[in-house]
Amino acid sequence: MKSKVIIVSRFSILITTVASLSFAALAMAQTPGAHSSPTTSGTAAKATEGSSLSTKDKTFMRKAAKGGMMEVAMGRLAEQNGQSEDVKSFGKRMVTDHGKANDELKSIAAKKGVKLPGKEPSEKWSSDKTYMNMMVKDHEKDLAEFQEEANNGSDPDVKKFAEKTAKVVQEHLDLAKETHSKLQ
Repeated sequence: MKSKVIIVSRFSILITTVASLSFAALAMAQTPGAHSSPTTSGTAAKATEGSSLSTKDKTFMRKAAKGGMMEVAMGRLAEQNGQSEDVKSFGKRMVTDHGKANDELKSIAAKKGVKLPGKEPSEKWSSDKTYMNMMVKDHEKDLAEFQEEANNGSDPDVKKFAEKTAKVVQEHLDLAKETHSKLQ
């Protein structure tokens, strides 16, 4: 009988211990930050720094990066394959201006913790007219998007970038229209 009491006592102690640990784990899970280490919480703070950006700001940044890379790729093709000196000159300006804007956007994205697309598009050259027609349409669309972000974005750095770049995009649009008209 004595061994039966010892077994029941040990079993009771085991159940009490498991129950106590379960309650402790449950309490820690419900207390924010109670179980995170300083390293984990510091890393989490850095990772969420970019999350202060609105979804709209992040989408704008990704679209601007993708479009900027396309402008540079197509500009290189225009420089190399354009028949008209005006088209070659326009292409060179696209490479220079959009290259600078891309670098600035990458810097802002790195600071804000936003991952931008990294794959450069593989574009094909068809003709001066097709390229310039595409540039007019693309810069009209881009100008509207940059002005929208400049006026309604939530992050001051992204808004400033959009406002500054919108002025350059307007210059590109005017030049694209002028160059396109010379080809007709």
